Amino acid sequence: MSGAKVIPKETLLLPYQSAWVKDGARLKIAEKSRQVGWTWATAYGLVRRKGLKGARLDAWISSRDEIQARLFLEDCKAFASLLQTGADDLGERVIDDSGHSAFVLAMANGLRIHSMSSNPDAQAGKRGDRVLDEFALHPDPRKLYAIAYPGITWGGSLEIFSTHRGSANFFNQLISEVRHKGNPKGFSLHRVTLEDALAQGFLHRLQTKLPPDDPRQDMDEAAYFDFIRAGCPDEETFRQEYMCEPSDDASAFISYEMIDACRPREPGWQGLTGGVPVFMGVDVGLTHDKTVFWLAEKIAGRYVTRRLVAMQDVNFDEQERVFCELMDTCAVTRCCIDQNGIGRQMAWRMGKRYGHRVEGVNFTLKSKDDMAYKVKAALEDRTLTLADDARIAPDFRSVKKTTTAAGNVRFDAERTKDGHGDMFWACGLMLLAGADGGGPVAYALPGGNGADDPDGTGYRTRGAFN
Repeated sequence: MSGAKVIPKETLLLPYQSAWVKDGARLKIAEKSRQVGWTWATAYGLVRRKGLKGARLDAWISSRDEIQARLFLEDCKAFASLLQTGADDLGERVIDDSGHSAFVLAMANGLRIHSMSSNPDAQAGKRGDRVLDEFALHPDPRKLYAIAYPGITWGGSLEIFSTHRGSANFFNQLISEVRHKGNPKGFSLHRVTLEDALAQGFLHRLQTKLPPDDPRQDMDEAAYFDFIRAGCPDEETFRQEYMCEPSDDASAFISYEMIDACRPREPGWQGLTGGVPVFMGVDVGLTHDKTVFWLAEKIAGRYVTRRLVAMQDVNFDEQERVFCELMDTCAVTRCCIDQNGIGRQMAWRMGKRYGHRVEGVNFTLKSKDDMAYKVKAALEDRTLTLADDARIAPDFRSVKKTTTAAGNVRFDAERTKDGHGDMFWACGLMLLAGADGGGPVAYALPGGNGADDPDGTGYRTRGAFN
């Protein structure tokens, strides 16, 4: 039995979905909560329009990746069957001389729906309706808009919808124009937060699709809202992903734009190429923080992530077993490991085992500054391919740059149940391992003449275990 208190009418679409589908504006844009059925409703509206006998112009959908492009077309096929509109799935087809392809659905009236992944250039030279799905998550939203918009010159409409991806993202700029700058482009604006969706019957609709034993079946709207909020990495993520409030890019060291530009473009990112240097960074934690292993191949000057392992509440024996497995099976060229605090023993033991291939690194103001800027430079220059892992963005964004009263620059992250910027620092350690061919780098130590300063110079050199 459903625990939802808001029971919607027995209609195909919820009110916010219906409002979007029925809006016939030439330009329309929506900021929305994650996973409230927006893409699904858009597919329905598109098939309903394009299946009409007198309909004109093909439709071109741009999704964030190939998987989403295929899923969008699957929804279109299902609605074509529901509406008894003849449609043939033509599979993946090359759509221009540049070799761009799309998944194509041919309607009985001769029109076609083309669903393609995010390359903006694939939009060039095409006429007809445009649908830009999860617009803010595309690698270059501004370029995508610039190429897609001229395609409706001779007719058709442009639909843009997305969750937010930072305040500096072009999607948020478009929303701000509508709301605060007189709407110069003439968009029809829609906005649906998780709270809005729940008030319109979303939870009841969700519960009709869930298995009977799913724990969400007994929740009412307030309990579900709290459940989703508690499951997010932090409050900033929840506000952005579910409440249509873009994160403040001015307060974060790493922007979403940098992260999205370095997402993997091909499936199967875990596979090792072989025959190229392999570098690993390890940030050590136990209960409050994660132990993160970040492993990448360096291919033609580019670091391509091949493994990303995050462990929490796992004993050090198991952590060392994973460390050795990665070092041995992936033939790691060099590894930098956090040797602060609880990481010191693992760093020492692995250094003894693997010699110069393992380097212990103290987290000082100087070393953290170096690693933080290495990560930022690799993202800005797009010389780093990230893993396809939703945990990376909030983790990287949690790292803030501050200046102390004494004028010292610090990089740190608020400690939460999901860690302490652990992935960011593991990535920084990986890049440090690969810097300058992995050769020694000296870092100033506070005080000098300690256990890590055997020569009394006030510096410790990476690779001191051999």
